Amino acid sequence: MNQFELDTTNSEETSQFAAKLAGYLKPGDVIALEGDLGAGKTTFTKGLAKGLEIKKTVNSPTFTIIKEYKGKLPLYHMDVYRVADAFEDLGFDEYFEGDGVTVVEWAHLIEEQLPSERLTIFLYREEGDKRKMVLTPTGERYEHLCKEIFR
Repeated sequence: MNQFELDTTNSEETSQFAAKLAGYLKPGDVIALEGDLGAGKTTFTKGLAKGLEIKKTVNSPTFTIIKEYKGKLPLYHMDVYRVADAFEDLGFDEYFEGDGVTVVEWAHLIEEQLPSERLTIFLYREEGDKRKMVLTPTGERYEHLCKEIFR
C-alpha cells in the first residue's frame, strides 16, 4: 500500500492543500481523518470546504455528529468521537454512497461502517504550527487521486 507524505509549516498551508485536494474529488468520495486533538482535522476540513466553494463557516460537528454544507459538491462533515457504539445505525452509508464528499473525523471509531475504499489522512502535530500529513489511499480510485496530486 502506497503512502504519500506532505509537511506543512502552518495552518494556512494545511488548508491550501485541502482546497487543492477538493478539486480532485467527486460524489461518493470518502476521506477518513485521523489525528490527536488539535492536529488540524477541522482546519483541513475548512480548507476542503473552501475548495468546494462552500460559503458557510465550517466548524467541528462534535455534538451533532454530522453537518451538511452546500457547495460545488455537498460536503458531509462527521465527527464520530462521541459515537458510543460503533455499530449504532446512524445512516452513515447513506452519506458514503451519496452525491457529495464525506469527511469523517476520528474515523477509526466506526471502522466497520466505513467503505472499504477511501482516502485516510493522518495528521500529526510537530513543532509549533507544523504538521505532517500522511495520505493512505485504499482502492484504485484513491491511489490514482494521490498520484495525480503528488506528481
